[in-house]
Amino acid sequence: METNEWQYLVARPHPWRRQLYIKGRKLLASTVWGDMIANQMSPEEAAENWNLPLAAIHEAVCYCESHRELLNLEAQEERYRLEEQGGDLEPKATH
Repeated sequence: METNEWQYLVARPHPWRRQLYIKGRKLLASTVWGDMIANQMSPEEAAENWNLPLAAIHEAVCYCESHRELLNLEAQEERYRLEEQGGDLEPKATH
């Protein structure tokens, strides 16, 4: 699907990010998708958690699964930029 074929996803201007956002929110589709995976959420649970229509969740999942290469490249770019700024990306011990 092209950008204009998505009902719940939209492109936003960004210096380097090209992935789509949830329409009407400052929320990346990949954030919703990653949260679902990390927390083992069903689409219904994610829809409730993010206060989104179930169809928006299904669309975000479809988009993310079909654009994995883009999402991986952008995650690498974000990590690189954070490291360049001196960000600590490793989890700290809590004991």
